[in-house]
Amino acid sequence: MSKAYFINKVLATTVVGSYPVVKAGGLKSLFDPLAGAVETAVTDQIGAGIDIISDGQVRGDMIGAFTSKLPGIREQEVIGKIQPAAAAITAADTKYARSKFPKIKGIITGPTTLAHGLHISTPMYRNKEEVALDLAAALVTEARALEATGITLLQIDEPILSTGIADLGIAKQTVEQIASSVRVPTCLHVCGNLGNVLDEILKFNVNVLDFEFSKNPQNLDILSRRDLDGKMLGYGCVDSSSETVETVPEIKKRIEKGVEYFDPKILLIDPDCGMRMRSRESAYWKLKNMCDAAKEVRIAL
Repeated sequence: MSKAYFINKVLATTVVGSYPVVKAGGLKSLFDPLAGAVETAVTDQIGAGIDIISDGQVRGDMIGAFTSKLPGIREQEVIGKIQPAAAAITAADTKYARSKFPKIKGIITGPTTLAHGLHISTPMYRNKEEVALDLAAALVTEARALEATGITLLQIDEPILSTGIADLGIAKQTVEQIASSVRVPTCLHVCGNLGNVLDEILKFNVNVLDFEFSKNPQNLDILSRRDLDGKMLGYGCVDSSSETVETVPEIKKRIEKGVEYFDPKILLIDPDCGMRMRSRESAYWKLKNMCDAAKEVRIAL
């Protein structure tokens, strides 16, 4: 099996990353208020039937969770030279997830998305592109720490790329800098409408491209006319923006549509985006129904 086809299961299921924060009480919470939330996220994903789980990304929003740990950044301000974190940012939670399940997705917010979430308050950087370059260098350390936990896949989240405001050339350079620093397969997640950026994103040298097709079904139409060049496709088929839980037949129909256009061997089934803003009940049943739908399609192949 090539590096791209890293999981020996057709229509394997995964998550984009985040899960609702469900805090637990007890003595453990006095030392780590979010430890229970990590445990709940991991337990729920396993219970729902996910094949490649995450740690739940419960320790903050996708920007602050990383930038708050990087020297050179204070709150949302870049105040000096950006350096790697003094200690791994997400490895401990990822290591916990790995202790409970064999296949884990490590997740890093991409340099360009991070850069666009910050204000530059130092003459050291002239623009967000220069900030992104140093963020990439800092995040290489985090990527290697995640790899050391035994992850199956490293995902780099770059939702900003679909907006059209980012420099895609710099984004490609920084994503590939992180991806090339590890030996595990890598995934680029970009949500939103891909119409104006898809051709450039397809050039990124990663193993998996992860897009949303539930809320943006037009993505399937435009992607079906492109060459994936050996990449796998993360196929978002559950609407993460809505509390409404889609039925198994609804999700099954979306997956079947994807199978019409793409070899099922290259599809990874997942939600459109993270589940952080959903209730626990909604998030769990969205994932459970997604796994059941994928199983039904898999059996029918």
